Amino acid sequence: MSAQVAPLDASEIQDRLLELPDWRADGDRLRRSYRFDRHFQAAAMVIHIAQIQEELGHHAELTLGYNQLAITVNTHSIGGRITYLDFGLARRIEEIAAGHGAR
Repeated sequence: MSAQVAPLDASEIQDRLLELPDWRADGDRLRRSYRFDRHFQAAAMVIHIAQIQEELGHHAELTLGYNQLAITVNTHSIGGRITYLDFGLARRIEEIAAGHGAR
C-alpha cells in the first residue's frame, strides 16, 4: 500500500456511496450484508472475496453466518479510516455477488 493513501472526508464518502447503494458508512468503516438461499453459496463467496483481497493486497473483515455474509472494511495502515482502497474492494465484491446468489 502506498504511503500516499489518505482518508476520505465525509462528502467524498457520501459521493462514492452513490455508486454502491447497498453499502453504508458506519463510523470509520464501510459495511454491507448479503443474504443467500444456502450456506454453501455464502461460503463460496468468502473464498472468492479472499482471492480478490489477495490480488488487491487489501482485506475486509468477513463474518460468515448460515445464509448470510457481513463485510466491513477500512484501511488499517492509516488508523482504520475509509479510503479509496475500501471502495475499490467494495466494488469488486459487488461485481461477484450476484454470481454467488447474493442479495
